[in-house]
Formats: sequence, structure tokens, C-alpha cells
Amino acid sequence: MSGGSVFFLSDFHLGIPNVDESRARERKIVGFLEEIAPRMDTLCLVGDVFDFWFEYRHVVPKYYTRLLGTLARMTDSGISIHFFKGNHDLWTFGYLRDEIGLEVHHDAWTPEWGGKKFYIAHGDGKGPGDKGYKRLKKIFHHPLNQRLFSWLHPDLGHSLARSWSDQSRVAAPSDESFSADNEWLYQYCLRKLEHEHFDYFVFGHRHLPIYTAAGESSLYINLGDWIQFQTYAEFDGKCLELLQYPDQSLAGYGRGR
Repeated sequence: MSGGSVFFLSDFHLGIPNVDESRARERKIVGFLEEIAPRMDTLCLVGDVFDFWFEYRHVVPKYYTRLLGTLARMTDSGISIHFFKGNHDLWTFGYLRDEIGLEVHHDAWTPEWGGKKFYIAHGDGKGPGDKGYKRLKKIFHHPLNQRLFSWLHPDLGHSLARSWSDQSRVAAPSDESFSADNEWLYQYCLRKLEHEHFDYFVFGHRHLPIYTAAGESSLYINLGDWIQFQTYAEFDGKCLELLQYPDQSLAGYGRGR
């Protein structure tokens, strides 16, 4: 860090449920990013920024120009932006890195800021459960399967992906409560702490703002989403807060050490 804050956001799912609502959400996100940019050193986009993203050799999705343009201006100004692949936008092969200037993470990243050690990941496929998705994830990540998918016409590929995305949301758990015993990502944090200390675990994927102790001296933070909650986290070099846009005072989710 060089004086500014580190911000964490996840699960925009741009593209759903339709063009108009997605564009309105995109405008809100862009407005927020432009508002916080003057005090930002680093931005972490912790997965599922897009509800579907696939880069063909010469074709990228036609939407999201407001967000992509904003991110490009931010990286041009010297802000470091880290993009974590989620389970909905894992198929990026260089465009976001080369054209927009994002540093793309295929899995967890463990930086240190202000003497605090972070473990950052989208969170899909981690923890003791979800074995069906873990098998499916291996299929999605296999280079041969990605190449075969790239041979489909983009319109057909997009339609198939949207269909799968809709089905995955229907099959997802509908509960909106936190239970330590049943929270796979929380259990994953406890297992990691048996071997290595982290001050903060920061995940997306869950679509539920969570801020709770993990072990004796660590915190588990889930960033919620920008479909329902508009929540994000800010680390100012001393402590980590989970906040809500636009009225931060109403969030009340938590303040870290």
C-alpha cells in the first residue's frame, strides 16, 4: 500500500436478469468506483463480476463497456486492480489483463498489507461440501473443453452459458443465514488456520454479508453481493470494515482489528 485503501467487491453478476436492470446496476457500481478512486490504492474484484464471460480469440462480450472503461482508466492512473475468477466468469484468457490492465488470479492470493496477512479467493469449490460442483469445475477448467466451447458460435455459446447459469441459481441454497457448522467457507478457514495463520479471509460467492471471528485471532469476511446488498470491504492499513453503499452508516456489518 502507498497511502490509499484496499477495497474488496464481488458478485456483481452483470448480465442478469435483463439488459436494463444489469445496466442500472452497472451504473451504480461505476459511480461507486469513481467516488472511491481518489482514496484507493488497490481494488480486488473477488469473482462473479460478470454472470457469464468467455473470451474467443477475436470476440469478447458486447456489454459492460461502462465498467470496463472505468477499470481501464483506473489502472492507467496507477491503481492496482486484481480480478479473481469466479464460477461464472472463469473463462478469461488475456483480454482483461492485456487490454484493461487487470491482474487476473486463477485461485487464492495471499498478500500482506499493513502487517496483516490476507487470504483472498472467490470461494467456489472450497470447503468440505459441494462435491458435484467440484467435479464440474474440473470440466470447466480443462483446456480441451475450453477449446471445444470456443468453436461454438458466440451467440450459441452465450445462450448455453446463460441457461446453465439460470439453472445453477435455481439449485443454489436459498437460506440467508450464517451457521458456522454448515458454512463451508468458514470451515475451510478453520482448516487453513491449522497450518498457517491469516488475519483476514475474504471471500465472495456466498451472496451474504458475513463478518465473524475465525479461530482465536482471525476474521472471516464474505462480501455479499451487488444484486441485493451493495456491500464491500475497505482496509485502510489498520483495520478492515464491511460496509454498504451508499449509506455506510447503515451497514453495521463489522469492523476488523
